[in-house]
Amino acid sequence: MSAALRIAGPVLPDGEVRELYVVDGRVTYERQPGAETLAEGWVVPGLVDAHCHLGLDDDGPVGPAEVEEQAVADRDGGALLIRDCGSAADTRWVQERDDLPRLIRCGRHLAAHRRYIRGYAHEVEPAELAAYAAAEARRGDGWVKLVGDWIDRGEGDLAPSFPAAAFAAAIDAAHAEGAKVTAHCFGRDVLPGLIDAGIDCLEHGTGLTEDLVEAMVAHGTALVPTVMQLDKFPEHAAAGAERFPDYAATMADLYERMPATLMAAHEAGVPLYAGSDGGGISRHGNLAGEVVALHRIGLSPHDALGAASWRARAWLGHPGLEEGAPADLVVYPADPLADLSVLASPSRVVLRGAPVA
Repeated sequence: MSAALRIAGPVLPDGEVRELYVVDGRVTYERQPGAETLAEGWVVPGLVDAHCHLGLDDDGPVGPAEVEEQAVADRDGGALLIRDCGSAADTRWVQERDDLPRLIRCGRHLAAHRRYIRGYAHEVEPAELAAYAAAEARRGDGWVKLVGDWIDRGEGDLAPSFPAAAFAAAIDAAHAEGAKVTAHCFGRDVLPGLIDAGIDCLEHGTGLTEDLVEAMVAHGTALVPTVMQLDKFPEHAAAGAERFPDYAATMADLYERMPATLMAAHEAGVPLYAGSDGGGISRHGNLAGEVVALHRIGLSPHDALGAASWRARAWLGHPGLEEGAPADLVVYPADPLADLSVLASPSRVVLRGAPVA
């Protein structure tokens, strides 16, 4: 039996001051005489980055050494569970490393030809989409990622990547393989078909309207907004203003309405979760920045942190810090609910019962 570790302090989400012990990699609240005190502070269930891209950089897939650097940065920032949201790299080996975050792999993005970032996606025809979705469902860990919309250079504006019927067939095919489906969606036009087809999650969601929010609530569709990514919309608009003025106007409008759009979804009961978009357009290891951004647009500190911790863990089927749960936790020197910026400076990170940072 390994030596017991003791961690003391308020344990979130309820904030009760407790003595938590780690024995054989699991949490117990039964007193362990002689346990070594590892840390004292505010104890938070391991953070969850629900939109992260291990294995990608701006030019596509990267090698194992850079994947490891990305994973360590995420881990040291407190993200101990990652839902991959599309990667062209084979990252299965990460799951064999006890010192790297738990990883739920999604497989490669599915996009229309020449309608997404070069090197990221399987670029397919509408008739091929369902077969590719089934294949990615079998390759991943229960999620498939679709590119719902992107700029159509012929139209000069955002447009759905595929017809609604092709999306629906892909969602059905992934569901038949036991996988859930999420989709990159900036605009509105692609959303009704995806939601009606039973998609499980939307990424970004800036095109949501009141009727679509109601449909999401009715279908139980989740939303991962990636606010730090959305903060780059003005850059996208400026870059496309001369060649694609309609696209620039659309992106500017979506950005202006973004805080109200996301808060309307939250207040209506759409489950929101935190995602940094690390490896996509943001750096790895900055999930804390996304929690702060969620609070900035209107979520309470409790809801913003819950979106990156205990609620996200439950959504993805992972326990928090109940008796007997795997000891994945982060300790902070001060109360993060009083100042969310504390999340950027954890005192201790414990993964699978072992201190790793």
